[in-house]
Amino acid sequence: MISALNRLVDLVEEHLTEEFDVDAFAGTLGTTEYHLRRMFSSLAGMPLSEYVRRRRMTVAAAEVVRSGDDLLSIAIRYGYGSTEAFGRAFRAVHGVGPSDVRRDGGPLRTQSQLRFRLTVEGSIPMDTRIVDRPAFRLAGHAARVPLIHHGVNPHIQQHITALPAQEHLRLKALSDTEPAGLLQVSDDVDPDATEGTELTYLHGVAVGADTSVPADLDSIEVPAGQWAVFRTAGSYPQALQQTWAATATEWFPSNPWRLRPGPSLVAVLDRAADFSTATCELWLPVEPA
Repeated sequence: MISALNRLVDLVEEHLTEEFDVDAFAGTLGTTEYHLRRMFSSLAGMPLSEYVRRRRMTVAAAEVVRSGDDLLSIAIRYGYGSTEAFGRAFRAVHGVGPSDVRRDGGPLRTQSQLRFRLTVEGSIPMDTRIVDRPAFRLAGHAARVPLIHHGVNPHIQQHITALPAQEHLRLKALSDTEPAGLLQVSDDVDPDATEGTELTYLHGVAVGADTSVPADLDSIEVPAGQWAVFRTAGSYPQALQQTWAATATEWFPSNPWRLRPGPSLVAVLDRAADFSTATCELWLPVEPA
């Protein structure tokens, strides 16, 4: 994976002035665009699309300063149909417009070319198991919420607390298959996992594929497949989010599995009364790499 990501970075440099087919590139490596984008985002700390935009604007800024070409020509060269669209992208990266930079020579915010390197980590073993599950359903109450990487997501918190206490008990009673109990479900996540993009969050339970779901509940059909299940314990949600990060930095680069599209599930096995600490299982859909 480290080698694949470095080759992807090289491909970005070769196609700074044009679009390139990430899916086709992933296929040549024997992986998928979905997995490649998720690993890039997790390890680089930014989506692939954002990195491409920053690199394009870094190189375009040099042309704005040094070349005698008009701004429209430079805009078109980097895939923008107008100086206005180019100016918006330029300002988003540098904080000033291209005309200001041409006049004053800056200020400029440079995005250096990334290079991924393997570091020796993983001194603490990850408690993981691989589970092969038939098709099942997720049933509960769903809402569209923004993705937040760190800390408690207030939108999810508000969604859960709005449910009456008896509704949690009703959902628990519906659960009839693994993972058992109330689940925190994230679905339709942007492959780049860009913070602020919307996802579907479902507070609910897993039921068998043939179990009928009450009409007042939302449901997600989950196809048969394999899951990597990571057990984590400690401060909540920090320990869980650290485990999420470690799957990308440590587990996937060291194991012959890759992410496949599908919902991620969190089962809370035990917790303190104030939810300051918890023991959880993180279920991620995987397939052989």
